[in-house]
Amino acid sequence: MEAYKHEFIAFLESAGVLKFGDFTAKSGRKIPYFINAGDIKTGDQIAKLGEFYAKAYLEKVGSRRTVLYGPAYKGISIAVSSSIALSKEGLDVPFFFNRKEAKDHGEGGVFVGYVPKAGEGVVIVEDVITAGTAIRESMAILSNLEGVKVAATFVMVDRKEKGKTDKSAMAEVAEEFGFPVYSVVDVYDIIEYLEADEKNAENVQRIKNYLAVNGAKA
Repeated sequence: MEAYKHEFIAFLESAGVLKFGDFTAKSGRKIPYFINAGDIKTGDQIAKLGEFYAKAYLEKVGSRRTVLYGPAYKGISIAVSSSIALSKEGLDVPFFFNRKEAKDHGEGGVFVGYVPKAGEGVVIVEDVITAGTAIRESMAILSNLEGVKVAATFVMVDRKEKGKTDKSAMAEVAEEFGFPVYSVVDVYDIIEYLEADEKNAENVQRIKNYLAVNGAKA
């Protein structure tokens, strides 16, 4: 495993973002581990997370200027921290996020921050994709922006789970909407990381058992 992947997983675990136990994903699936950006609680943590997203952005998108979109609520801090990290690398990108309920006074509208114009590309930053539910919700919201095209989506972890078919949810989203979905690490990286310590044997086996049922076949 590349050093930065090990560093990222260690960061997620130390920050409480990566947890093991019994959880229910937004898709309704019962899962043995959980990735939750909402557990980022300090300035140092969110700054570090933004640096990892910025690194992934520069690696995959390069110096192309897009607009970062952070879906409410957890995506908001990711978009802000990623844009700050990118600015430190010399790439100043605007960001925006949505309100859960449209504001009917003041400036009004459902978006906060920079609203993309026709012809501009948007990059969605999320914490994780399980069955693609959250991304499809974001696409429904972004469809209100005429002439704006989503260029890519970035998430922390590719869970390598099947979506509506035997293909992975990330692959389905990419095919359905026509843009790539990138992750910093995937669940098999997490397994490799855990296997380095015998005390993690139970969690490793539970994740493997889960993937045997819900893992993508392609």
